[in-house]
Amino acid sequence: MRLTDQDIAQRLKTLSGWTREGHLIRKQFGFASFPDGLAFLMRLGFEAESADHHPDITIDYKRVTLGYWTHSEGGLTEKDFDGAATADRIAASFPK
Repeated sequence: MRLTDQDIAQRLKTLSGWTREGHLIRKQFGFASFPDGLAFLMRLGFEAESADHHPDITIDYKRVTLGYWTHSEGGLTEKDFDGAATADRIAASFPK
């Protein structure tokens, strides 16, 4: 179910570095190396596939930008915030 603007604002307070940009939430992650960024995406990819919810991804050398939104709902849902929390957890295991 699509979240209200109030729900979204509350959930964003629980995440570090994520911002709302229109219909999605976005965050840029920095890594020590290009291979670390790719390894992060591999780990996240398996988690996303298991959850059947996949982020939009941009890779720029040592920076990986993720965007989450639920296409089928036309906006943000709990799935997006779960995906963001998973990405944060995985990224925390990499050196900066």
